[in-house]
Amino acid sequence: MFVSALVDTGLLSQAARIKVELYGSLGATGKGHGSGPAILLGLEGHLPDTVDPDIIEPRSHEILNSGRILLMGEHELPFIEADDLVYHRQTSLPYHANGMTFTVWNTSGHQLVHKVYYSVGGGFVVDEEAAGADRIVEDSTSLPYSFSSAKELLEICEQTGLTIAEIMMANEQVWRTEAEVRQGILHIWQVMRDCVDRGIRQEGILPGGLKVKRRAPSLHRELKNRTRMDMITPSLGAMDWVNLYALAVNEENAAGGRVVTAPTNGAAGIIPAVLHYYYNFCPNSDEDGIVQFLLSAAAIGILFKENASISGAEVGCQGEVGSACAMAAAGLAEATGGSPRQVENAAEIGMEHNLGLTCDPIGGLVQVPCIERNAMASLKAINAAALALRGNGEHFVSLDKVIKTMRDTGRDMLDKYKETSRGGLAVNVIEC
Repeated sequence: MFVSALVDTGLLSQAARIKVELYGSLGATGKGHGSGPAILLGLEGHLPDTVDPDIIEPRSHEILNSGRILLMGEHELPFIEADDLVYHRQTSLPYHANGMTFTVWNTSGHQLVHKVYYSVGGGFVVDEEAAGADRIVEDSTSLPYSFSSAKELLEICEQTGLTIAEIMMANEQVWRTEAEVRQGILHIWQVMRDCVDRGIRQEGILPGGLKVKRRAPSLHRELKNRTRMDMITPSLGAMDWVNLYALAVNEENAAGGRVVTAPTNGAAGIIPAVLHYYYNFCPNSDEDGIVQFLLSAAAIGILFKENASISGAEVGCQGEVGSACAMAAAGLAEATGGSPRQVENAAEIGMEHNLGLTCDPIGGLVQVPCIERNAMASLKAINAAALALRGNGEHFVSLDKVIKTMRDTGRDMLDKYKETSRGGLAVNVIEC
């Protein structure tokens, strides 16, 4: 975004020095989260959905070792890591814990541009102006079925007779055709499958210094060598595969591979794992079910994003893994024929039993407890959908109340438990 703006304003050719500063949670855990290489490749014009993951590490090293960077791949200027990529571990910017600044000077030392951005979760980035407007990405497009709460969503379902997935599809068609929506969703599914496949193939130790060994490849070999009859029960056999899917994705995330932010990178394994479970283990699964799954999951994600947060730096891991668990549970309930009220119930169960979950990554790395946490939440999502489908959709606590509770819990949570690596496991394991 920043270097594109330099191009658009004609300032790229005048740039003689650039400095990037990371604040708050980004400053505290940015090194462990791979924020540095992401920024370097982004400044050179690469995009997350198209960059070759295999070039990220060597190109990052090349930039830092040579002390030269190519803005937008064309304008070379000096880049000294110690001076030009600064992590402020103890200082935060006003509007969000994930804040960063970009500053560019010309050859005379005159400041050309200074820009503030906030990464507010789920791949959403806003500038300082949008942050001042409560960090909402504004879009005034009129939708056929607008909703801002689960209560409103269920009322629309009852009034129209449409499912949650059908409502989402109708809304999406304001921007693109049904065929394009379907194609886009199935592309997301393919990226998830590619991520699992790559995670299964990659051996070795995850970067960062904790020396965490990748487990997905060995688990995959073990499961391939066992028939389902060899396993204790069919359900436990499926459980092993769900664990494999989640581990594979989150090991790829920890190693800087390509993942689908759903709803965040730290919780990226849950929806793919449950989606793989649906596709490989549920009777009559098909691509229509995949589309229904992701549309319904997206509806639930919208509710969390608009009414609480999906940022671990803002509300703890309940906002990441908890939201992902709720989204996956809703998607599975939808794809297997659940009613709108059963889908809402599944999401509520998935979130309710993640309330209070802290974000305390050891060493600032998205490895411990993050990788296993995704596997656990994937199984929890499947069970949440099963519980909801066994009922009639009637339940005591509404999804809206759970989302509000998550938001309130996040506000009350001490900052040391919100992706700063200054509390919980992050300090107790090291001290031991």
